[in-house]
Amino acid sequence: MRKKQKLELTWIGKENRPKLEPRILLEEPEKSYHAKHRVTETDFFDNRLIFGDNLLALKALEAEFSGKVKCVFIDPPYNTGSAFTHYDDGVEHSIWLSLMRDRLELIRRLLSDDGSLWITIDDNEAHYLKVLCDEVFGRGCFVTSFIWKKVDSPNDNKVPITPDHEYVLCVSKTPGARGFKQRQDISILDAYRPPDSESTRPYRDRLLKKNGKNSLRSDRPSMFFPVVAPDGTEVLPIHDDGREARWALGKIAVDDLIAKSELIWKLREQNGSKRWVPYTREFAPENPSRPHPTIWNDLDTTRQTKAHQKALFGEEAVFDTPKPEDLVCRVLDICTDRGDLVLDSFAGSGTTGAVAHKMGRRWIMVELGEHCHTHIIPRLKKVIDGEDPGGITEAVSWRGGGGFRYYRLAPSLLEKDKWGNWVINTGYNAAMLAEALCKLEGFTYAPSDSVYWQHGHSTERDFIYVTTANLTHEQLQQLSDEVGPERTLLVLCTAFRGRGEYSNLTVKKIPKQVLSRCEWGHDDYSLRVENLPEAPPSPPTPLPLAGEGSGNADSSPASGRGENAGQQALDL
Repeated sequence: MRKKQKLELTWIGKENRPKLEPRILLEEPEKSYHAKHRVTETDFFDNRLIFGDNLLALKALEAEFSGKVKCVFIDPPYNTGSAFTHYDDGVEHSIWLSLMRDRLELIRRLLSDDGSLWITIDDNEAHYLKVLCDEVFGRGCFVTSFIWKKVDSPNDNKVPITPDHEYVLCVSKTPGARGFKQRQDISILDAYRPPDSESTRPYRDRLLKKNGKNSLRSDRPSMFFPVVAPDGTEVLPIHDDGREARWALGKIAVDDLIAKSELIWKLREQNGSKRWVPYTREFAPENPSRPHPTIWNDLDTTRQTKAHQKALFGEEAVFDTPKPEDLVCRVLDICTDRGDLVLDSFAGSGTTGAVAHKMGRRWIMVELGEHCHTHIIPRLKKVIDGEDPGGITEAVSWRGGGGFRYYRLAPSLLEKDKWGNWVINTGYNAAMLAEALCKLEGFTYAPSDSVYWQHGHSTERDFIYVTTANLTHEQLQQLSDEVGPERTLLVLCTAFRGRGEYSNLTVKKIPKQVLSRCEWGHDDYSLRVENLPEAPPSPPTPLPLAGEGSGNADSSPASGRGENAGQQALDL
Protein backbone atom coordinates (compact mmCIF):
# COMPACT_ATOMS: atom_id res chain seq x y z
CA MET A 1 0.00 0.00 0.00
CA ARG A 2 1.38 3.39 -0.95
CA LYS A 3 2.08 5.60 2.05
CA LYS A 4 -0.25 8.58 2.32
CA GLN A 5 1.67 11.79 1.74
CA LYS A 6 1.04 14.82 3.95
CA LEU A 7 0.29 17.96 1.95
CA GLU A 8 1.53 21.32 3.24
CA LEU A 9 1.25 24.89 2.10
CA THR A 10 4.73 26.24 1.40
CA TRP A 11 5.98 29.76 0.80
CA ILE A 12 9.16 31.80 0.80
CA GLY A 13 10.39 32.37 4.36
CA LYS A 14 7.99 29.91 6.00
CA GLU A 15 10.78 28.56 8.18
CA ASN A 16 11.45 32.00 9.71
CA ARG A 17 9.62 32.50 13.01
CA PRO A 18 9.86 35.52 15.28
CA LYS A 19 11.18 35.06 18.82
CA LEU A 20 8.47 37.12 20.45
CA GLU A 21 9.03 38.95 23.69
CA PRO A 22 6.16 38.40 26.17
CA ARG A 23 5.56 42.06 27.02
CA ILE A 24 3.67 43.25 30.05
CA LEU A 25 0.62 45.51 29.72
CA LEU A 26 0.55 48.94 31.33
CA GLU A 27 -2.84 50.41 32.22
CA GLU A 28 -3.50 54.09 31.60
CA PRO A 29 -6.53 54.90 33.79
CA GLU A 30 -7.05 58.31 32.21
CA LYS A 31 -7.96 56.57 28.91
CA SER A 32 -10.12 53.89 30.55
CA TYR A 33 -13.86 54.55 30.75
CA HIS A 34 -16.76 53.28 32.86
CA ALA A 35 -20.45 54.05 33.17
CA LYS A 36 -21.33 56.37 36.03
CA HIS A 37 -23.55 53.69 37.54
CA ARG A 38 -24.44 50.04 37.05
CA VAL A 39 -27.29 49.64 34.57
CA THR A 40 -27.80 45.88 35.03
CA GLU A 41 -26.41 43.24 37.36
CA THR A 42 -24.53 41.68 34.43
CA ASP A 43 -22.56 44.78 33.40
CA PHE A 44 -18.89 44.07 32.66
CA PHE A 45 -16.24 46.64 33.55
CA ASP A 46 -13.02 44.66 33.02
CA ASN A 47 -13.01 44.64 29.21
CA ARG A 48 -9.62 45.48 27.71
CA LEU A 49 -8.58 47.82 24.92
CA ILE A 50 -4.89 47.34 24.13
CA PHE A 51 -2.85 49.82 22.10
CA GLY A 52 0.12 48.22 20.37
CA ASP A 53 1.27 45.67 17.84
CA ASN A 54 -1.24 42.83 17.73
CA LEU A 55 1.30 40.00 17.50
CA LEU A 56 3.10 41.23 20.60
CA ALA A 57 -0.26 41.80 22.29
CA LEU A 58 -1.38 38.23 21.58
CA LYS A 59 1.88 37.02 23.10
CA ALA A 60 1.34 39.30 26.10
CA LEU A 61 -2.13 37.77 26.64
CA GLU A 62 -0.96 34.18 26.32
CA ALA A 63 0.05 33.56 29.95
CA GLU A 64 -3.21 34.84 31.45
CA PHE A 65 -5.78 33.93 28.81
CA SER A 66 -4.65 30.65 27.22
CA GLY A 67 -7.69 28.41 26.82
CA LYS A 68 -10.12 31.10 28.00
CA VAL A 69 -11.29 32.89 24.83
CA LYS A 70 -14.60 31.60 23.45
CA CYS A 71 -14.59 33.49 20.15
CA VAL A 72 -11.96 35.29 18.09
CA PHE A 73 -13.35 37.52 15.33
CA ILE A 74 -10.76 39.24 13.10
CA ASP A 75 -10.90 41.37 9.98
CA PRO A 76 -7.24 41.31 8.83
CA PRO A 77 -5.77 43.20 5.86
CA TYR A 78 -6.90 41.40 2.71
CA ASN A 79 -3.54 41.66 0.91
CA THR A 80 -5.06 43.20 -2.18
CA GLY A 81 -1.67 44.36 -3.43
CA SER A 82 -2.44 48.05 -3.07
CA ALA A 83 -0.28 48.41 0.04
CA PHE A 84 2.62 46.27 -1.13
CA THR A 85 3.97 48.44 -3.91
CA HIS A 86 7.63 47.53 -3.34
CA TYR A 87 7.27 43.76 -3.71
CA ASP A 88 6.31 41.41 -6.50
CA ASP A 89 3.31 39.17 -5.98
CA GLY A 90 5.24 36.14 -4.76
CA VAL A 91 7.08 37.99 -2.02
CA GLU A 92 4.05 39.97 -0.88
CA HIS A 93 1.96 36.79 -0.69
CA SER A 94 4.66 35.02 1.33
CA ILE A 95 5.01 37.88 3.79
CA TRP A 96 1.25 37.94 4.33
CA LEU A 97 1.12 34.19 4.93
CA SER A 98 3.95 34.32 7.47
CA LEU A 99 2.38 37.21 9.35
CA MET A 100 -0.99 35.47 9.47
CA ARG A 101 0.50 32.10 10.44
CA ASP A 102 2.27 33.62 13.45
CA ARG A 103 -0.98 35.19 14.65
CA LEU A 104 -3.11 32.09 14.05
CA GLU A 105 -0.80 29.96 16.17
CA LEU A 106 -1.16 32.31 19.13
CA ILE A 107 -4.92 32.61 18.61
CA ARG A 108 -5.25 28.84 18.70
CA ARG A 109 -3.55 28.72 22.09
CA LEU A 110 -5.84 31.44 23.45
CA LEU A 111 -9.05 29.70 22.36
CA SER A 112 -10.97 27.48 24.77
CA ASP A 113 -11.56 23.86 23.76
CA ASP A 114 -15.06 24.81 22.57
CA GLY A 115 -13.90 28.12 21.10
CA SER A 116 -13.85 29.20 17.46
CA LEU A 117 -12.09 31.60 15.11
CA TRP A 118 -13.98 33.70 12.53
CA ILE A 119 -12.07 35.57 9.80
CA THR A 120 -13.47 37.96 7.21
CA ILE A 121 -11.56 37.80 3.94
CA ASP A 122 -12.03 38.16 0.19
CA ASP A 123 -10.88 36.22 -2.87
CA ASN A 124 -7.32 37.59 -2.80
CA GLU A 125 -6.27 35.25 0.02
CA ALA A 126 -9.40 33.35 1.13
CA HIS A 127 -8.41 29.97 -0.26
CA TYR A 128 -4.78 30.15 0.84
CA LEU A 129 -5.98 31.27 4.26
CA LYS A 130 -8.28 28.25 4.46
CA VAL A 131 -5.35 25.91 3.81
CA LEU A 132 -3.24 27.84 6.32
CA CYS A 133 -5.97 27.37 8.94
CA ASP A 134 -6.00 23.64 8.10
CA GLU A 135 -2.29 23.52 8.82
CA VAL A 136 -2.45 25.43 12.12
CA PHE A 137 -5.71 24.00 13.51
CA GLY A 138 -6.07 20.72 11.63
CA ARG A 139 -8.27 20.10 8.61
CA GLY A 140 -11.00 18.53 10.74
CA CYS A 141 -11.42 21.82 12.61
CA PHE A 142 -12.61 23.76 9.58
CA VAL A 143 -16.36 24.35 9.95
CA THR A 144 -17.45 26.24 6.83
CA SER A 145 -17.18 29.38 4.72
CA PHE A 146 -20.04 31.82 5.18
CA ILE A 147 -20.73 34.28 2.37
CA TRP A 148 -21.70 37.86 3.23
CA LYS A 149 -23.36 39.91 0.49
CA LYS A 150 -21.70 43.28 1.01
CA VAL A 151 -23.48 45.34 -1.65
CA ASP A 152 -27.17 46.07 -2.10
CA SER A 153 -27.17 47.74 -5.53
CA PRO A 154 -25.70 46.91 -8.96
CA ASN A 155 -22.10 47.97 -9.52
CA ASP A 156 -21.59 50.63 -12.20
CA ASN A 157 -17.98 49.68 -13.00
CA LYS A 158 -17.40 49.05 -16.72
CA VAL A 159 -16.01 45.56 -16.18
CA PRO A 160 -17.59 42.16 -16.85
CA ILE A 161 -17.46 40.92 -13.22
CA THR A 162 -17.40 42.73 -9.89
CA PRO A 163 -17.49 40.70 -6.66
CA ASP A 164 -20.36 41.62 -4.38
CA HIS A 165 -19.48 39.27 -1.54
CA GLU A 166 -16.84 38.45 1.05
CA TYR A 167 -16.19 35.32 3.08
CA VAL A 168 -16.30 34.59 6.80
CA LEU A 169 -14.12 31.54 7.43
CA CYS A 170 -15.08 29.61 10.56
CA VAL A 171 -12.61 27.32 12.33
CA SER A 172 -13.12 25.56 15.67
CA LYS A 173 -10.41 24.83 18.25
CA THR A 174 -11.31 21.13 18.21
CA PRO A 175 -13.03 19.15 15.42
CA GLY A 176 -16.76 19.83 15.09
CA ALA A 177 -18.84 22.90 15.81
CA ARG A 178 -18.92 22.38 19.57
CA GLY A 179 -20.93 24.98 21.46
CA PHE A 180 -22.59 26.37 18.33
CA LYS A 181 -26.28 27.25 18.46
CA GLN A 182 -29.05 27.27 15.89
CA ARG A 183 -30.86 30.46 14.94
CA GLN A 184 -34.18 31.26 16.57
CA ASP A 185 -37.13 30.98 14.17
CA ILE A 186 -40.61 31.46 15.63
CA SER A 187 -42.19 30.72 12.24
CA ILE A 188 -41.74 27.06 13.17
CA LEU A 189 -44.67 27.51 15.57
CA ASP A 190 -46.97 28.08 12.59
CA ALA A 191 -46.98 24.31 12.02
CA TYR A 192 -48.40 23.65 15.51
CA ARG A 193 -51.83 24.16 17.07
CA PRO A 194 -51.97 26.77 19.79
CA PRO A 195 -52.72 25.54 23.34
CA ASP A 196 -56.33 24.42 23.78
CA SER A 197 -58.44 22.08 25.89
CA GLU A 198 -56.26 19.13 24.85
CA SER A 199 -52.85 20.64 25.64
CA THR A 200 -51.32 23.58 27.49
CA ARG A 201 -48.48 23.67 24.96
CA PRO A 202 -48.50 24.19 21.15
CA TYR A 203 -48.79 20.75 19.54
CA ARG A 204 -49.58 18.75 16.45
CA ASP A 205 -50.89 15.19 16.11
CA ARG A 206 -49.48 12.80 13.52
CA LEU A 207 -51.10 9.57 12.32
CA LEU A 208 -49.45 6.49 13.73
CA LYS A 209 -50.14 4.85 10.38
CA LYS A 210 -47.43 5.38 7.79
CA ASN A 211 -48.54 7.10 4.57
CA GLY A 212 -46.83 7.75 1.31
CA LYS A 213 -43.71 5.99 0.03
CA ASN A 214 -42.71 2.66 1.65
CA SER A 215 -45.96 2.62 3.63
CA LEU A 216 -47.14 -0.93 2.83
CA ARG A 217 -46.99 -3.97 5.08
CA SER A 218 -44.71 -5.61 2.53
CA ASP A 219 -42.21 -2.77 2.91
CA ARG A 220 -41.72 -3.36 6.66
CA PRO A 221 -43.59 -6.53 7.74
CA SER A 222 -42.47 -6.23 11.38
CA MET A 223 -44.33 -2.92 11.65
CA PHE A 224 -47.73 -4.49 10.90
CA PHE A 225 -49.29 -5.52 14.21
CA PRO A 226 -52.54 -4.87 16.13
CA VAL A 227 -52.87 -2.02 18.64
CA VAL A 228 -55.64 -2.18 21.28
CA ALA A 229 -58.06 0.80 21.10
CA PRO A 230 -59.82 2.36 24.16
CA ASP A 231 -62.90 0.12 23.60
CA GLY A 232 -60.75 -3.03 23.58
CA THR A 233 -60.89 -3.65 19.84
CA GLU A 234 -57.70 -4.33 17.90
CA VAL A 235 -56.77 -1.81 15.24
CA LEU A 236 -54.53 -2.66 12.27
CA PRO A 237 -52.96 -0.18 9.83
CA ILE A 238 -55.14 -0.29 6.70
CA HIS A 239 -55.08 2.21 3.83
CA ASP A 240 -58.37 3.71 2.58
CA ASP A 241 -58.16 1.51 -0.53
CA GLY A 242 -58.05 -1.61 1.66
CA ARG A 243 -54.33 -2.38 1.28
CA GLU A 244 -52.49 -3.48 4.37
CA ALA A 245 -50.28 -0.65 5.54
CA ARG A 246 -47.75 -0.37 8.39
CA TRP A 247 -47.26 1.76 11.47
CA ALA A 248 -44.71 4.60 11.48
CA LEU A 249 -43.16 3.12 14.64
CA GLY A 250 -42.10 -0.37 15.69
CA LYS A 251 -43.87 -2.43 18.37
CA ILE A 252 -41.43 -1.57 21.15
CA ALA A 253 -41.81 2.17 20.49
CA VAL A 254 -45.61 1.89 20.37
CA ASP A 255 -45.72 -0.13 23.60
CA ASP A 256 -43.59 2.59 25.20
CA LEU A 257 -46.07 5.28 24.12
CA ILE A 258 -48.95 3.25 25.56
CA ALA A 259 -47.09 2.78 28.85
CA LYS A 260 -46.57 6.53 29.08
CA SER A 261 -50.19 7.28 28.07
CA GLU A 262 -48.83 9.26 25.14
CA LEU A 263 -50.72 7.46 22.36
CA ILE A 264 -53.63 9.67 21.29
CA TRP A 265 -56.89 8.01 20.15
CA LYS A 266 -59.56 9.80 18.11
CA LEU A 267 -62.86 8.59 16.63
CA ARG A 268 -62.84 9.28 12.92
CA GLU A 269 -65.36 8.65 10.11
CA GLN A 270 -64.01 5.94 7.79
CA ASN A 271 -66.01 4.14 5.05
CA GLY A 272 -69.32 5.21 6.54
CA SER A 273 -68.58 4.21 10.12
CA LYS A 274 -66.63 5.59 13.04
CA ARG A 275 -63.37 3.92 13.92
CA TRP A 276 -60.63 4.50 16.44
CA VAL A 277 -57.53 6.04 14.86
CA PRO A 278 -54.20 6.26 16.78
CA TYR A 279 -52.01 9.37 16.67
CA THR A 280 -48.70 10.42 18.16
CA ARG A 281 -48.54 13.88 19.70
CA GLU A 282 -45.62 16.15 19.00
CA PHE A 283 -45.10 19.31 21.05
CA ALA A 284 -43.53 22.46 19.67
CA PRO A 285 -39.92 23.08 20.78
CA GLU A 286 -39.58 25.50 23.67
CA ASN A 287 -36.92 27.39 21.71
CA PRO A 288 -37.90 27.06 18.05
CA SER A 289 -34.76 27.22 15.91
CA ARG A 290 -33.23 26.13 12.61
CA PRO A 291 -29.69 25.61 11.30
CA HIS A 292 -27.90 28.75 10.10
CA PRO A 293 -27.61 29.15 6.34
CA THR A 294 -24.14 29.81 4.95
CA ILE A 295 -25.23 32.58 2.57
CA TRP A 296 -25.90 35.80 4.46
CA ASN A 297 -27.82 38.19 2.23
CA ASP A 298 -30.07 39.56 4.97
CA LEU A 299 -27.45 41.64 6.81
CA ASP A 300 -26.45 45.28 6.52
CA THR A 301 -24.22 46.06 3.58
CA THR A 302 -21.13 48.24 3.32
CA ARG A 303 -23.27 51.22 2.33
CA GLN A 304 -25.52 50.91 5.37
CA THR A 305 -22.53 50.34 7.65
CA LYS A 306 -20.82 53.48 6.37
CA ALA A 307 -23.98 55.43 7.14
CA HIS A 308 -23.76 54.20 10.74
CA GLN A 309 -20.08 55.16 10.89
CA LYS A 310 -20.82 58.64 9.60
CA ALA A 311 -23.19 59.10 12.52
CA LEU A 312 -20.45 57.89 14.88
CA PHE A 313 -17.35 59.56 13.46
CA GLY A 314 -18.44 62.21 10.96
CA GLU A 315 -18.31 62.36 7.18
CA GLU A 316 -14.52 62.39 6.81
CA ALA A 317 -13.59 59.63 9.27
CA VAL A 318 -15.37 56.59 7.82
CA PHE A 319 -13.48 53.35 7.18
CA ASP A 320 -13.37 52.09 3.58
CA THR A 321 -14.56 48.54 4.29
CA PRO A 322 -16.30 48.48 7.68
CA LYS A 323 -18.07 45.34 8.86
CA PRO A 324 -21.71 45.75 9.97
CA GLU A 325 -22.66 45.25 13.58
CA ASP A 326 -25.32 42.69 12.71
CA LEU A 327 -22.70 40.50 11.01
CA VAL A 328 -20.60 40.36 14.20
CA CYS A 329 -23.82 39.92 16.20
CA ARG A 330 -24.75 36.86 14.15
CA VAL A 331 -21.33 35.33 14.73
CA LEU A 332 -21.55 35.88 18.47
CA ASP A 333 -25.11 34.54 18.51
CA ILE A 334 -23.89 31.30 16.95
CA CYS A 335 -20.86 30.60 19.12
CA THR A 336 -21.09 32.52 22.43
CA ASP A 337 -23.28 33.08 25.45
CA ARG A 338 -23.60 36.03 27.81
CA GLY A 339 -20.41 36.46 29.80
CA ASP A 340 -18.16 34.64 27.29
CA LEU A 341 -14.86 36.25 26.30
CA VAL A 342 -14.48 37.63 22.75
CA LEU A 343 -11.16 38.74 21.20
CA ASP A 344 -10.43 40.92 18.16
CA SER A 345 -6.75 41.54 17.46
CA PHE A 346 -7.44 43.67 14.33
CA ALA A 347 -9.86 46.05 16.03
CA GLY A 348 -10.11 48.67 13.26
CA SER A 349 -13.00 50.97 14.19
CA GLY A 350 -13.97 48.84 17.21
CA THR A 351 -17.04 47.07 15.83
CA THR A 352 -16.35 43.75 17.58
CA GLY A 353 -15.98 45.35 21.00
CA ALA A 354 -19.06 47.53 20.51
CA VAL A 355 -21.19 44.54 19.51
CA ALA A 356 -19.83 42.26 22.23
CA HIS A 357 -20.47 45.00 24.80
CA LYS A 358 -24.09 45.47 23.71
CA MET A 359 -24.62 41.70 23.77
CA GLY A 360 -23.29 41.23 27.30
CA ARG A 361 -20.07 39.51 26.31
CA ARG A 362 -16.66 40.32 27.78
CA TRP A 363 -14.14 41.49 25.23
CA ILE A 364 -10.50 42.26 24.43
CA MET A 365 -9.50 44.39 21.44
CA VAL A 366 -6.04 45.22 20.08
CA GLU A 367 -5.22 48.07 17.72
CA LEU A 368 -1.91 49.66 16.73
CA GLY A 369 -3.22 52.51 14.56
CA GLU A 370 -3.97 55.95 15.92
CA HIS A 371 -7.67 55.29 15.23
CA CYS A 372 -7.55 53.38 18.52
CA HIS A 373 -7.82 56.88 20.03
CA THR A 374 -9.70 58.75 17.29
CA HIS A 375 -12.36 56.10 16.59
CA ILE A 376 -12.49 53.21 19.04
CA ILE A 377 -12.43 55.09 22.35
CA PRO A 378 -15.07 57.68 21.31
CA ARG A 379 -17.24 54.91 19.89
CA LEU A 380 -17.04 52.81 23.05
CA LYS A 381 -17.83 55.84 25.20
CA LYS A 382 -21.04 56.33 23.22
CA VAL A 383 -21.92 52.66 23.65
CA ILE A 384 -21.28 52.78 27.40
CA ASP A 385 -23.26 56.01 27.79
CA GLY A 386 -26.15 54.57 25.76
CA GLU A 387 -25.70 57.25 23.06
CA ASP A 388 -25.19 54.99 20.02
CA PRO A 389 -28.64 54.43 18.48
CA GLY A 390 -27.32 52.58 15.41
CA GLY A 391 -26.14 49.07 14.66
CA ILE A 392 -27.75 46.39 16.85
CA THR A 393 -28.72 48.76 19.67
CA GLU A 394 -32.48 48.42 19.26
CA ALA A 395 -32.36 44.72 18.30
CA VAL A 396 -30.73 43.83 21.64
CA SER A 397 -32.44 46.61 23.64
CA TRP A 398 -29.11 48.14 24.65
CA ARG A 399 -29.35 51.06 27.07
CA GLY A 400 -25.72 51.56 28.15
CA GLY A 401 -23.52 50.45 31.04
CA GLY A 402 -20.27 48.65 31.74
CA GLY A 403 -16.83 49.90 30.82
CA PHE A 404 -13.32 49.07 29.66
CA ARG A 405 -9.72 49.46 30.77
CA TYR A 406 -7.11 50.88 28.41
CA TYR A 407 -3.67 49.30 28.21
CA ARG A 408 -0.58 49.86 26.14
CA LEU A 409 2.24 47.44 25.55
CA ALA A 410 5.26 48.11 27.73
CA PRO A 411 8.48 48.93 25.89
CA SER A 412 10.97 46.14 25.34
CA LEU A 413 12.57 44.86 28.54
CA LEU A 414 16.05 45.30 27.07
CA GLU A 415 17.48 48.20 25.11
CA LYS A 416 20.89 49.04 23.75
CA ASP A 417 23.04 51.57 25.55
CA LYS A 418 25.09 54.16 23.70
CA TRP A 419 27.81 51.60 23.08
CA GLY A 420 25.42 49.08 21.54
CA ASN A 421 25.24 46.73 24.52
CA TRP A 422 21.97 45.22 25.73
CA VAL A 423 20.92 46.53 29.14
CA ILE A 424 17.69 46.66 31.15
CA ASN A 425 15.40 49.36 29.77
CA THR A 426 15.80 52.53 31.81
CA GLY A 427 12.03 53.08 31.57
CA TYR A 428 11.37 50.06 33.79
CA ASN A 429 10.76 50.56 37.49
CA ALA A 430 11.13 47.76 40.03
CA ALA A 431 7.52 46.58 39.77
CA MET A 432 7.60 46.53 35.95
CA LEU A 433 10.87 44.60 35.96
CA ALA A 434 9.52 42.01 38.39
CA GLU A 435 6.31 41.55 36.38
CA ALA A 436 8.19 41.30 33.08
CA LEU A 437 10.61 38.68 34.37
CA CYS A 438 7.77 36.72 35.98
CA LYS A 439 6.08 36.54 32.58
CA LEU A 440 9.32 35.65 30.82
CA GLU A 441 10.10 32.83 33.28
CA GLY A 442 6.55 31.45 33.34
CA PHE A 443 5.60 32.65 36.84
CA THR A 444 2.37 34.33 37.91
CA TYR A 445 3.12 37.87 39.04
CA ALA A 446 1.67 38.18 42.55
CA PRO A 447 3.88 40.34 44.82
CA SER A 448 3.43 39.66 48.52
CA ASP A 449 2.65 42.51 50.91
CA SER A 450 4.57 40.87 53.72
CA VAL A 451 7.37 38.77 52.17
CA TYR A 452 9.80 40.92 50.19
CA TRP A 453 11.22 38.04 48.13
CA GLN A 454 7.87 36.72 46.89
CA HIS A 455 7.26 38.55 43.60
CA GLY A 456 5.43 35.67 41.96
CA HIS A 457 4.85 31.94 41.99
CA SER A 458 4.64 28.97 39.64
CA THR A 459 3.25 26.59 42.27
CA GLU A 460 2.27 26.88 45.92
CA ARG A 461 5.89 26.20 46.91
CA ASP A 462 7.93 27.68 44.06
CA PHE A 463 8.57 31.45 44.02
CA ILE A 464 10.53 34.11 42.15
CA TYR A 465 12.48 37.12 43.45
CA VAL A 466 13.71 39.92 41.15
CA THR A 467 16.22 42.55 42.25
CA THR A 468 18.72 44.89 40.61
CA ALA A 469 21.02 44.52 43.62
CA ASN A 470 24.43 42.83 43.64
CA LEU A 471 23.80 40.02 46.14
CA THR A 472 26.50 38.86 48.54
CA HIS A 473 26.97 35.37 49.94
CA GLU A 474 25.54 36.53 53.26
CA GLN A 475 22.39 37.89 51.58
CA LEU A 476 21.89 34.69 49.58
CA GLN A 477 22.36 32.58 52.68
CA GLN A 478 19.77 34.69 54.52
CA LEU A 479 17.36 34.21 51.60
CA SER A 480 17.97 30.46 51.68
CA ASP A 481 17.24 30.33 55.40
CA GLU A 482 14.00 32.33 55.02
CA VAL A 483 12.76 30.22 52.10
CA GLY A 484 13.30 27.06 54.12
CA PRO A 485 13.58 23.43 53.05
CA GLU A 486 9.94 23.06 51.93
CA ARG A 487 10.02 25.82 49.30
CA THR A 488 12.16 26.85 46.31
CA LEU A 489 13.07 30.30 44.98
CA LEU A 490 14.36 31.55 41.64
CA VAL A 491 16.54 34.62 42.24
CA LEU A 492 17.15 36.99 39.32
CA CYS A 493 19.71 39.70 40.08
CA THR A 494 22.23 41.84 38.21
CA ALA A 495 25.19 40.15 39.91
CA PHE A 496 25.99 37.91 42.87
CA ARG A 497 28.94 36.61 44.84
CA GLY A 498 28.19 33.21 46.29
CA ARG A 499 30.55 30.85 48.06
CA GLY A 500 28.57 27.66 47.79
CA GLU A 501 25.35 26.02 46.68
CA TYR A 502 21.96 26.78 48.17
CA SER A 503 19.71 23.73 47.90
CA ASN A 504 16.49 25.76 47.71
CA LEU A 505 17.76 28.67 45.55
CA THR A 506 18.44 28.99 41.82
CA VAL A 507 20.40 32.20 41.19
CA LYS A 508 20.72 33.75 37.71
CA LYS A 509 22.05 37.04 36.34
CA ILE A 510 19.99 39.48 34.35
CA PRO A 511 19.99 40.42 31.53
CA LYS A 512 22.49 37.68 30.67
CA GLN A 513 19.92 35.02 31.59
CA VAL A 514 17.41 36.28 28.98
CA LEU A 515 19.56 37.69 26.17
CA SER A 516 18.97 34.81 23.76
CA ARG A 517 15.27 34.38 24.57
CA CYS A 518 13.62 37.01 22.38
CA GLU A 519 13.93 39.62 19.67
CA TRP A 520 14.52 42.57 21.98
CA GLY A 521 13.60 46.06 20.89
CA HIS A 522 11.28 44.89 18.09
CA ASP A 523 8.10 46.92 18.56
CA ASP A 524 6.15 46.40 15.33
CA TYR A 525 5.22 43.16 13.56
CA SER A 526 2.22 44.69 11.81
CA LEU A 527 1.05 44.08 8.26
CA ARG A 528 1.50 47.72 7.28
CA VAL A 529 3.80 48.31 4.34
CA GLU A 530 6.02 50.76 6.22
CA ASN A 531 6.91 47.98 8.66
CA LEU A 532 7.92 45.41 6.05
CA PRO A 533 11.61 44.56 5.51
CA GLU A 534 13.60 46.96 3.38
CA ALA A 535 14.53 45.91 -0.15
CA PRO A 536 17.98 44.28 -0.35
CA PRO A 537 20.72 46.99 -0.51
CA SER A 538 23.01 47.44 -3.47
CA PRO A 539 26.26 45.43 -3.33
CA PRO A 540 28.67 47.23 -0.98
CA THR A 541 31.74 49.00 -2.27
CA PRO A 542 34.82 46.83 -1.58
CA LEU A 543 36.76 47.94 1.50
CA PRO A 544 40.33 49.16 0.99
CA LEU A 545 43.08 46.65 1.66
CA ALA A 546 45.03 46.83 4.89
CA GLY A 547 47.26 49.86 4.89
CA GLU A 548 45.32 51.72 2.18
CA GLY A 549 42.93 53.53 4.51
CA SER A 550 43.75 56.24 7.02
CA GLY A 551 40.82 55.71 9.46
CA ASN A 552 41.16 54.14 12.89
CA ALA A 553 39.59 50.70 12.69
CA ASP A 554 38.92 50.62 16.44
CA SER A 555 37.63 54.08 17.19
CA SER A 556 34.09 53.35 18.49
CA PRO A 557 33.10 54.46 22.00
CA ALA A 558 32.77 50.85 23.06
CA SER A 559 36.27 49.98 21.98
CA GLY A 560 37.56 52.99 23.88
CA ARG A 561 36.27 51.41 27.09
CA GLY A 562 38.52 48.43 26.58
CA GLU A 563 37.97 44.82 25.60
CA ASN A 564 36.05 43.99 28.80
CA ALA A 565 33.33 46.60 28.22
CA GLY A 566 31.12 44.33 26.14
CA GLN A 567 31.70 41.38 28.46
CA GLN A 568 30.71 43.47 31.46
CA ALA A 569 27.38 44.40 29.83
CA LEU A 570 26.66 40.75 28.97
CA ASP A 571 27.31 39.65 32.52
CA LEU A 572 24.92 42.15 34.10
